[in-house]
Amino acid sequence: MFSKDLLESVKKLREITGVGFKDCKLAIDEAGGDIEKSIEFLRKKGIAKASSKMSRTASEGLCFLKENNGEVSLIEINSETDFVARNKEFISFCKEVSEINFENKADLSKINKTKMKNNLPVETNLVDLIARIGEKITIRRSIFFDNKTGKNYFYIHGAIEDNIGKIVAIVKTSKKEENEIGKKLAMHISALSPMALEEKSLGKEIINKEIEIIKAVLSNSGKQADMVDKIVKGKINKFISDNTLINQVWIMDPKKKVSDILKDNDIKIIDFIRYKVGEGV
Repeated sequence: MFSKDLLESVKKLREITGVGFKDCKLAIDEAGGDIEKSIEFLRKKGIAKASSKMSRTASEGLCFLKENNGEVSLIEINSETDFVARNKEFISFCKEVSEINFENKADLSKINKTKMKNNLPVETNLVDLIARIGEKITIRRSIFFDNKTGKNYFYIHGAIEDNIGKIVAIVKTSKKEENEIGKKLAMHISALSPMALEEKSLGKEIINKEIEIIKAVLSNSGKQADMVDKIVKGKINKFISDNTLINQVWIMDPKKKVSDILKDNDIKIIDFIRYKVGEGV
């Protein structure tokens, strides 16, 4: 059991530094209960310096893709500036994390606990990297595509190295045989950023919110009430067409939609994803 005084000291140290309970307790123990010495202890370890930066916004960074035997993993790791995203130490760390991401099938909780080559877990190495570089760095999101139900294709826009870039799209198609259309679909997704595969997977909340916005804009523009509903219907249909993959105009032939291309090639899209670094941060 911990004493009341120890718990109070740890609580105070956590509030000051933002560091976790375990490290704060260790610091308090090492410093004999002295808060200032505890802060110094954490700073020397690089922990307090790293934690003090976590309130900043990290919207730069890179996406790292790993492919093996038809399976694909993707992970986005963010930094505060593009300068750090080009840093060799940052990229080296991220490449190793990308390998770990693949091995753990994009389970972030497992990734953080997995030991890296230096025998320390990812989460510890991340804190050390933040302390050395001096910027907030976050492992934001990850995804894994297996090879059981279809064939995976990907496209990296503006790759800085093999399998590293700012915009990455992955698509899983129903045909397991190699075909050109899969790669083209990934390029299309990268360029046009669909929100969902089709209308039913777009979600009623998104559609209702868009209707609300359109109605508000029309009302503010002085449109008559009897005209609003007709205009709303047309605009929401266009919104659905623009934001659902199968209804989008095919980027390589404006006379066709993606649904036409799928039908022509007897292919179905099972799943897809598009990551753009910092999007929504």
